[in-house]
Amino acid sequence: MPQIRLHVTTDEDTAHTLLDLLEFEFEDDGFAISTTEIDEDAKIWNASVYVDDETQEDANTRLQKVLTSSDLDLKIETEVLPDIDWVSHTLEGLTPVETGRFIIHGSHDRDVVKPHQLAVEINAAQAFGTGHHGTTAGCLEMIEAIGKKSHANLRGFSPILDLGTGSGVLAIAAAKLAHANVLATDIDPIATKTAHHNAKFNQVGNLIDCKTVNGFNSPVFAEKGPFGLIIANILARPLMRMAPDITKNLKPGGTVILSGILSEQRLKVLSAFNREGLGHQQTIWRNGWVTIVLK
Repeated sequence: MPQIRLHVTTDEDTAHTLLDLLEFEFEDDGFAISTTEIDEDAKIWNASVYVDDETQEDANTRLQKVLTSSDLDLKIETEVLPDIDWVSHTLEGLTPVETGRFIIHGSHDRDVVKPHQLAVEINAAQAFGTGHHGTTAGCLEMIEAIGKKSHANLRGFSPILDLGTGSGVLAIAAAKLAHANVLATDIDPIATKTAHHNAKFNQVGNLIDCKTVNGFNSPVFAEKGPFGLIIANILARPLMRMAPDITKNLKPGGTVILSGILSEQRLKVLSAFNREGLGHQQTIWRNGWVTIVLK
């Protein structure tokens, strides 16, 4: 099914404002949101929402509502994108990502893996997570930091929850490092199918249980939890909403790794989890994104 880009043309400040407004409006729909500089000299920017045929009409109406409520007189334009597997197309040019002992690579780079490295092979699929994004890389760094002293150290956190697993890269990395049971969940059935395939391919399918769930609305969390380590690489606002549920499903003394958070959203996320009794342990910054560890 071809993808459709709904977009408006504006200036940089308005585009950044719209990014926050559109993220808030469409965050539960899973639509991709972006801002792009079109002309540096003329200072022209686009703010875009990516939808499909079935959701275009509703998304267009909601986008217009956002513009009207913000007193923005901007014309919504529509672009039908070619039906190309952009993930496959993009991944062909991606180089391996090395974070500590982890190396995330595609099948075309198997020969670069060194004997001491923990390799996670992720090939093109319709799910987020190749290790290249700052949020994923930040989580990988924190997973290794927690288990740095010995494998047994991280194994003691079993079971582990990977919330919003995408391609399953973080669940696979944790399972490989800790040899621990991992529950990997996502709202998107394509993601959980992809994660299941990747877990089996990376020879940790026996350790990782992939489930399609919306938030914490499933008995699987009570069945598999509580969890010694919860990894949630999503977005700031959903993380803040789920702070009580994340804390409820955490073992006493357990650890939480949060990412998908813009640096300017850090304090709001920390505040939400502080109210639930979790304290800040560490924050790392990568390309404007932060990864936060709490306990």
